[in-house]
Amino acid sequence: MANVRGCNLPDDLLYDVANHTWFRELPDGRVKLGMTTVATALAGDIVAFTPKKVGRAVDAGKSVATIESGKWVGPAKSAAAGTIEEVNEAMVTKPNTANADPYEAGWLIILKPDDWASAKATLTPGTEVSGPYAAKMDADGFAGCEAA
Repeated sequence: MANVRGCNLPDDLLYDVANHTWFRELPDGRVKLGMTTVATALAGDIVAFTPKKVGRAVDAGKSVATIESGKWVGPAKSAAAGTIEEVNEAMVTKPNTANADPYEAGWLIILKPDDWASAKATLTPGTEVSGPYAAKMDADGFAGCEAA
Protein backbone atom coordinates (compact mmCIF):
# COMPACT_ATOMS: atom_id res chain seq x y z
CA MET A 1 0.00 0.00 0.00
CA ALA A 2 1.29 3.42 -0.96
CA ASN A 3 1.49 5.99 1.81
CA VAL A 4 1.95 9.55 0.63
CA ARG A 5 2.38 12.07 3.46
CA GLY A 6 0.33 9.94 5.83
CA CYS A 7 -2.41 9.20 3.28
CA ASN A 8 -2.98 5.49 2.60
CA LEU A 9 -3.62 4.54 -1.03
CA PRO A 10 -4.23 0.78 -1.50
CA ASP A 11 -2.37 -0.90 -4.36
CA ASP A 12 -5.42 -2.83 -5.63
CA LEU A 13 -7.40 0.27 -6.62
CA LEU A 14 -7.37 2.63 -9.59
CA TYR A 15 -7.22 6.37 -8.90
CA ASP A 16 -8.54 9.57 -10.43
CA VAL A 17 -5.92 11.69 -8.68
CA ALA A 18 -7.30 15.04 -9.89
CA ASN A 19 -10.70 14.31 -8.33
CA HIS A 20 -9.49 12.30 -5.28
CA THR A 21 -11.60 9.27 -6.14
CA TRP A 22 -10.84 5.56 -6.39
CA PHE A 23 -12.32 2.73 -8.42
CA ARG A 24 -12.43 -0.98 -7.62
CA GLU A 25 -13.23 -3.38 -10.45
CA LEU A 26 -15.89 -5.90 -9.46
CA PRO A 27 -16.09 -9.43 -10.90
CA ASP A 28 -19.38 -8.69 -12.71
CA GLY A 29 -17.91 -5.82 -14.78
CA ARG A 30 -19.24 -3.05 -12.57
CA VAL A 31 -17.02 -0.68 -10.60
CA LYS A 32 -17.23 0.61 -7.06
CA LEU A 33 -16.29 4.25 -6.53
CA GLY A 34 -15.23 6.07 -3.38
CA MET A 35 -13.19 8.95 -1.99
CA THR A 36 -9.50 8.66 -1.14
CA THR A 37 -8.03 9.38 2.28
CA VAL A 38 -6.73 12.60 0.72
CA ALA A 39 -10.31 13.66 -0.08
CA THR A 40 -11.55 12.88 3.41
CA ALA A 41 -8.60 14.68 5.03
CA LEU A 42 -9.18 17.76 2.86
CA ALA A 43 -12.92 17.73 3.56
CA GLY A 44 -12.76 17.07 7.29
CA ASP A 45 -15.70 15.40 9.04
CA ILE A 46 -18.24 14.49 6.37
CA VAL A 47 -21.75 15.43 7.48
CA ALA A 48 -23.86 14.66 4.40
CA PHE A 49 -23.77 12.28 1.43
CA THR A 50 -26.41 12.83 -1.24
CA PRO A 51 -26.02 10.32 -4.08
CA LYS A 52 -27.68 10.48 -7.46
CA LYS A 53 -30.54 8.00 -7.80
CA VAL A 54 -30.11 4.35 -8.82
CA GLY A 55 -30.74 4.07 -12.56
CA ARG A 56 -29.34 7.53 -13.26
CA ALA A 57 -26.93 7.81 -16.19
CA VAL A 58 -23.82 9.90 -15.57
CA ASP A 59 -21.27 11.28 -17.99
CA ALA A 60 -17.54 10.96 -17.43
CA GLY A 61 -16.27 13.84 -15.32
CA LYS A 62 -19.70 14.49 -13.82
CA SER A 63 -20.99 14.13 -10.28
CA VAL A 64 -22.38 10.88 -8.86
CA ALA A 65 -23.04 12.44 -5.45
CA THR A 66 -22.73 15.61 -3.40
CA ILE A 67 -20.48 15.49 -0.37
CA GLU A 68 -20.77 18.01 2.47
CA SER A 69 -18.46 18.62 5.38
CA GLY A 70 -17.84 21.47 7.77
CA LYS A 71 -15.19 22.78 5.34
CA TRP A 72 -16.54 21.93 1.91
CA VAL A 73 -19.57 21.11 -0.23
CA GLY A 74 -19.04 19.67 -3.67
CA PRO A 75 -19.33 16.84 -6.15
CA ALA A 76 -17.85 13.38 -6.12
CA LYS A 77 -16.97 12.95 -9.78
CA SER A 78 -16.72 9.78 -11.82
CA ALA A 79 -14.01 9.35 -14.43
CA ALA A 80 -16.27 6.79 -16.11
CA ALA A 81 -19.62 7.29 -17.81
CA GLY A 82 -22.29 4.78 -16.95
CA THR A 83 -25.39 4.00 -14.94
CA ILE A 84 -25.58 4.08 -11.16
CA GLU A 85 -26.65 0.62 -10.06
CA GLU A 86 -26.22 0.88 -6.28
CA VAL A 87 -25.71 3.59 -3.70
CA ASN A 88 -24.21 3.10 -0.26
CA GLU A 89 -27.30 3.70 1.89
CA ALA A 90 -25.21 3.30 5.05
CA MET A 91 -23.29 6.42 3.99
CA VAL A 92 -26.55 8.36 3.63
CA THR A 93 -27.39 7.69 7.28
CA LYS A 94 -23.81 7.88 8.61
CA PRO A 95 -21.73 9.94 6.13
CA ASN A 96 -18.63 10.16 8.31
CA THR A 97 -18.11 6.43 7.63
CA ALA A 98 -16.02 7.70 4.71
CA ASN A 99 -13.65 9.39 7.16
CA ALA A 100 -13.18 6.23 9.22
CA ASP A 101 -13.10 3.65 6.40
CA PRO A 102 -12.93 5.26 2.94
CA TYR A 103 -11.84 2.12 1.08
CA GLU A 104 -14.33 -0.41 2.44
CA ALA A 105 -17.46 0.66 4.37
CA GLY A 106 -17.25 4.26 3.07
CA TRP A 107 -17.68 3.54 -0.66
CA LEU A 108 -20.11 5.83 -2.50
CA ILE A 109 -21.73 4.16 -5.51
CA ILE A 110 -21.51 1.16 -7.83
CA LEU A 111 -21.49 2.06 -11.50
CA LYS A 112 -22.12 -0.03 -14.60
CA PRO A 113 -19.65 1.70 -16.93
CA ASP A 114 -20.44 2.35 -20.59
CA ASP A 115 -16.84 1.97 -21.80
CA TRP A 116 -14.69 0.85 -18.90
CA ALA A 117 -11.60 0.19 -21.04
CA SER A 118 -11.46 3.84 -22.13
CA ALA A 119 -12.13 5.17 -18.62
CA LYS A 120 -9.64 2.78 -17.04
CA ALA A 121 -6.92 4.08 -19.36
CA THR A 122 -7.29 7.53 -17.71
CA LEU A 123 -6.81 6.18 -14.17
CA THR A 124 -3.61 5.58 -12.21
CA PRO A 125 -2.99 2.07 -10.82
CA GLY A 126 -2.41 1.95 -7.06
CA THR A 127 1.09 0.58 -7.55
CA GLU A 128 2.00 3.75 -9.51
CA VAL A 129 0.02 6.39 -7.59
CA SER A 130 2.67 7.72 -5.16
CA GLY A 131 4.39 10.08 -7.62
CA PRO A 132 1.22 11.57 -9.13
CA TYR A 133 -0.34 12.06 -5.69
CA ALA A 134 2.78 13.71 -4.27
CA ALA A 135 2.77 16.11 -7.25
CA LYS A 136 -0.96 16.85 -6.74
CA MET A 137 -0.36 17.55 -3.04
CA ASP A 138 2.51 19.90 -3.92
CA ALA A 139 0.38 21.73 -6.50
CA ASP A 140 -2.49 22.09 -4.00
CA GLY A 141 -0.27 23.02 -1.04
CA PHE A 142 -1.56 20.03 0.96
CA ALA A 143 0.85 18.92 3.68
CA GLY A 144 -0.75 15.49 4.12
CA CYS A 145 -3.39 13.50 5.92
CA GLU A 146 -1.76 13.74 9.35
CA ALA A 147 -1.53 17.54 9.11
CA ALA A 148 -5.19 17.96 8.09
